[in-house]
Amino acid sequence: MSPSQAQRNISLEEMDKQSLLHPYTSIADHLERGPVVISGAKGARVVDRHGRDYLDAMGGLWCVNIGYGREEMVETITEQARKMAYYHMFFSMSHEPAIRLADKVLEIMPDQMSKVFFCNSGSEANDTQIKIVWYYNNLRGKPEKRKIISRIKAYHGVTVAAASLTGLPPVHNSFNLPLDGFLHTANPHYYWGAEAGISEHDFSRQLASQLDDMIVAEGPETVAAFIAEPVMGAGGVLVPPEGYFEEIQKVLRKHDVLFIVDEVICGFGRLGTMFGTERYRLEPDLISIAKGLTSAYVPMSAVVISEPLWEVLKEGSAEVGPFAHGYTYGGHPIAAAAGLKTIEIMERENLVAHAAEVGVVLQRRLREAFADHPLVGEVRGVGLMAGIELIADKAAKVAFDPKALIGTRMARLLMEEGMINRALLDTVAFSPPLVITEADVEEMVERFDRALGRLTSELNAEGTWQAA
Repeated sequence: MSPSQAQRNISLEEMDKQSLLHPYTSIADHLERGPVVISGAKGARVVDRHGRDYLDAMGGLWCVNIGYGREEMVETITEQARKMAYYHMFFSMSHEPAIRLADKVLEIMPDQMSKVFFCNSGSEANDTQIKIVWYYNNLRGKPEKRKIISRIKAYHGVTVAAASLTGLPPVHNSFNLPLDGFLHTANPHYYWGAEAGISEHDFSRQLASQLDDMIVAEGPETVAAFIAEPVMGAGGVLVPPEGYFEEIQKVLRKHDVLFIVDEVICGFGRLGTMFGTERYRLEPDLISIAKGLTSAYVPMSAVVISEPLWEVLKEGSAEVGPFAHGYTYGGHPIAAAAGLKTIEIMERENLVAHAAEVGVVLQRRLREAFADHPLVGEVRGVGLMAGIELIADKAAKVAFDPKALIGTRMARLLMEEGMINRALLDTVAFSPPLVITEADVEEMVERFDRALGRLTSELNAEGTWQAA
């Protein structure tokens, strides 16, 4: 029997193990356990190939905002593929879907945003941000102004430059990252970072002072930009404390440091506003968007440039020649058509307002059900983005040993209970489609409660933890 014939006689799970290298997956663990093969999806639910139904409390990877299985999305994508499946945007070439999507994105963005540059992923968008920042300062005659400051636990992607922005050790370890010139300041996690008794606003002032000190130590003439997610996603769903961005932006303006806002997760309704920029009254020079832009029906991302920054690029262009950056599939017509339809659906169905309303219910119910549980250190979040952090000793505020993989254990128990969440170290994240209902929220609470009860019993039986 030939290898190809033998392969046809094995399960999809075994074929997967023989054929694929999975992102963000333990190779050893995957080869032992194998994959969950998803075969269908509708609304806020997915089904595996064995017919088991799951409530997708993560919306894929923080991205399926309008829900799965939208027939009008399929029709829009199909219609555009028939009309014109592809053309590029290099050398002044263009096409209607990209033009109209860029115009629509600017319509729903803050007023100071001026131009859109299309990419294919959040990582590509943040790579592009770095190059634009360097390009901008070169045009201003300040080539030494190139260092970029991110935050510990930030997530901005995994390409070489974007991974250098990311502040998570697994993204750096074994990859010879971060590159030189990428710095990381403290993150705004009030629960773990603030001294006892300090107010949120005073904590924010401390963080801003630390950033100021870092810029001064490096030399303001060498620091180009600061990048931040409105609410930190993969770093643990970290919500900024009171006054945080107000204080941070004072420091940035003082030192002529650009502000890049990474809206890849928070944008398009996730926080109960169209963008996190709106919720936290940010004044960005550049914005990254992806995920909710097309609700992941087709890959697409973008960089949005403010008018003052655009003026520098425009004035310098005659001397330096073409803006020599771009992607073969950037502004892809099928993706652009999907983006236009996504925004149309969101506006027609008032999904941002719906996310705000159901988000209030989600945040309230998670806190009511779990904030006082002896295994839960903190319940946090805003809108339809939440995190529940598990803790070894609630009274003494002692975290679990990272090697215990408590978050991963909890996520597996949740899968067994029919709900998909994401483990972020000891935090379990929620980021459901914006179309969820209050009934779905109650179902999430019930399934999480069952899984938490099982984890509590298992840890007690193992003798590795017990309630105080």
